[in-house]
Amino acid sequence: MPLTPQTIWHTKTASEVLAALGSHERGLAIEEAKTRLDTYGANKLSEGKPDGLLLIFARQFQSPLIYLLCAAGAVIAITGQITDAYVVFGVLLFNAVVGTLQEGRAQNTLRALKKFAATSATVVRDGKELIIPDTDVVPGDVIILQEGEKIPADARIIFAHGLTVNEAGLTGESEPAAKIEAPLKDSSLTPADRKNMIFKGTHVAGGNARAIVIATGSATEIGRIAEEIALIDTDIPLKKDIRYLSRLIIIAVGIISVLLFIPGVLMGRSAQEMFATAVALAVSVIPEGLPIVITLVLATGVWRMSKRNALVKRLQAVEALGQTKIIAVDKTGTLTRNEMTIERVYTNWRMYMITGNGYEPKGDVLLDSTLIDPLEHEDVLFSAKIAAFCARARLSFSEATHEWKVAGDPTEAALLVFSEKIGLRHEILTEESPEIFELPFDYRRKYHAVARAVDGTHFLTVVGAPESVLALCKNIRQHGRTDMLTDDEHKRLQTAFSNMAAEGFRVVAYAIHTDAGTVLNPDAMPPLTFVGFFGMRDPLRPEVQETVRRIKAADMRIVMITGDHRLTAQAIAKSAGIWQEGDHVLTGDDIGRLSDAELARELARTSVFARVTPEHKLRIIQAYRARGEVVAMTGDGVNDAPSLVAADLGVAMGKVGTEVAKEAADIVLLNDDFSSILSAVEEGRNIFRTIQKVVLYLFSTSAGEVLTIAGAIALGFTLPLLPSQIIWLNFVTDGFLDVALAMEPKEKSLLNGAFKRPKKWFVDGLMARRIIFMALPMAAVTLYIFSGYISADMTKAWTISLTLLAVFQWFNAWNCRSEDRSVFSMNPFANKFLIAATATVIVLQIFAVYHPIMNRLLHTTPLGLAEWLLIVPLAASVVAVEEVRKFFHRRSLAVQAIL
Repeated sequence: MPLTPQTIWHTKTASEVLAALGSHERGLAIEEAKTRLDTYGANKLSEGKPDGLLLIFARQFQSPLIYLLCAAGAVIAITGQITDAYVVFGVLLFNAVVGTLQEGRAQNTLRALKKFAATSATVVRDGKELIIPDTDVVPGDVIILQEGEKIPADARIIFAHGLTVNEAGLTGESEPAAKIEAPLKDSSLTPADRKNMIFKGTHVAGGNARAIVIATGSATEIGRIAEEIALIDTDIPLKKDIRYLSRLIIIAVGIISVLLFIPGVLMGRSAQEMFATAVALAVSVIPEGLPIVITLVLATGVWRMSKRNALVKRLQAVEALGQTKIIAVDKTGTLTRNEMTIERVYTNWRMYMITGNGYEPKGDVLLDSTLIDPLEHEDVLFSAKIAAFCARARLSFSEATHEWKVAGDPTEAALLVFSEKIGLRHEILTEESPEIFELPFDYRRKYHAVARAVDGTHFLTVVGAPESVLALCKNIRQHGRTDMLTDDEHKRLQTAFSNMAAEGFRVVAYAIHTDAGTVLNPDAMPPLTFVGFFGMRDPLRPEVQETVRRIKAADMRIVMITGDHRLTAQAIAKSAGIWQEGDHVLTGDDIGRLSDAELARELARTSVFARVTPEHKLRIIQAYRARGEVVAMTGDGVNDAPSLVAADLGVAMGKVGTEVAKEAADIVLLNDDFSSILSAVEEGRNIFRTIQKVVLYLFSTSAGEVLTIAGAIALGFTLPLLPSQIIWLNFVTDGFLDVALAMEPKEKSLLNGAFKRPKKWFVDGLMARRIIFMALPMAAVTLYIFSGYISADMTKAWTISLTLLAVFQWFNAWNCRSEDRSVFSMNPFANKFLIAATATVIVLQIFAVYHPIMNRLLHTTPLGLAEWLLIVPLAASVVAVEEVRKFFHRRSLAVQAIL
């Protein structure tokens, strides 16, 4: 039986679907099912084999900077500097080991998060109902679905009784979708609008159904999305920065080597001497310590984030948050709790406010902002009784997670929790008033009716869409009596309903009939008495409003992307602080009509994207990135997965998130706390700033050495540094101080105000100027002092040049602690690592100057007190120059703040 992926199943009748799939209402024959299982394979998504440690280890070397350092290590080894080569390769090995351990730990943690509990499905085969593992379900199987069950495959409904399905994980809609069995005419409907279809991975919220399976495994909607993820490739900012930096270094090394080697030879210096110097200087330009520093900074950030329940799957991913400009968030499960809750009760022309926390059956009732006792207000008590009569959901408390859970339709769950908050006990009420009959919620009727035995009568309660319920009402319950519903009162109710809907509430009307018969004809309902409206919504998580405020204060934009309807999405976004007056709201239909250029223009003015499909979400994220924005995307559903991969950084929820979403994400928030993303942003910004400090230090010291050598050649001096001395400065002085700078404490203002993001990479114009301002005094002072010792004692001249540049670097490390704060205003003991590193390099430099073995290796000679008294004050000039620059920089910032 061949299956055509292009078949439009929702437009076919049930009999046409059965015939097309070679099946029958009695189900497949058992032998045929076995054949199809061999043909189509197990009903599960494709699972890639977990990466082994060797593969993860090899991946740590996939960086242009690492390639460059490997080449440098090889050149050093060829020129005879075996010990220095060992240092280079040792750094690379350490970097790879740390990265491997982190990625391996994240992979294992993610695997532990997965739900391995086997699930089953009820199928009809050879006319008999069988319970089988859901992996054995095949196309053509007739499946039977009951409330609370997970749907095992994509299927076309052939019979439905009050069926509602929670499709939030697939479509993004928090409200359960009412399902029907009739064929639909429109062949272009999205999955969210195919009312006669059900999809793998979603759950039955209420009712029951029979359906015929049309797709399994990777051929399902969820499988198609999972496979699309593999085709999306996104570079995180740090990878691009390192790639750009590597290209720049390669160009710089080539130019420096040529400009030093050729003029030096032409001016009469030996080719061997100039080659050794050029190689040594080229090696000094290459920041060998940068990979290990970046790894340590990232690993420290990841460790801090793990303390806040954020699992980082890739080390480099966390830095991307530091450069994030746009945070795109899903609504259901991310901004909201995914717990439908009644917050308003409108009855007898009064609006009551209901408080509480999600499904927990505790809360207060307020009238005109005044706390009241609901048991003393007959209108509230009567409304709670109606809610309890119509609620078929079940409420329970989990001792394991200390959370309240519900089973059943979310709307009926909200009704149940409301009645419990008022003080009614569902079990007692239903026992005292047994059910006579029920009309389940129907897609066409749009209401749910239940009749119960109350005081010798058949008491009918109806809950449903306001338009449908109001159309059945002839009377109204007000002031303790039943009156005829007038046209003016009908208009007042319509206005109240519209106002509640405009505030983002899902409005449900409820009505009664006090003497129903034993049977109810849905096509001939008795005249109802209107009682009131329930206003319910999926409440915002407690931390959302403050988090959104802080995100905006931290110079980032936050936008909401959801599958919900336009008005609902806008109201929730307004409540969260995301949507403001003047912002645009785009729907999926709007996006479909816009060209890429038009969409790019709309992005700057749009804060809410509603009624979108996974394809729309992906296009939105890609459009932001095409504008040069760094985008973080949060989500929990299957429908979020493609955009989680396409974003610069994907963030998934650990508890409510689907496995597909967690696999696609770079970071998983284990406790689903939305505010954790701010902590992650702060950590990312700290990492970004710290890397900038280290790069500034390494590049400014390297620039000082290059300018010193170049200046000596231009002036016709003997080279002021020997190759071994350059290597000493590069590996010993730099090697301690750059790591210490990486341990600089976090700045306190990282989430306050504008955060400067370089457009190209993390070396911006200001840093380039700082490098020049730092390098110039190093070179000028060193050449001036060196020139005074050349004629007297060449060894002493080399020793003074080496020591002077080393001391310059000591002072310069302290310069690099802050971009604008004076070194004298900063607590010197805040970074104990820098104190220890400075002390270490001082001892090592003294060792290099005074120990006989080091004298022979580095061509140094002991210095007297007079030389030290000359070297230290002159080297401090780099601090003076930087302090002057910082002073004028602070003044410039103050002027900009005023303007």
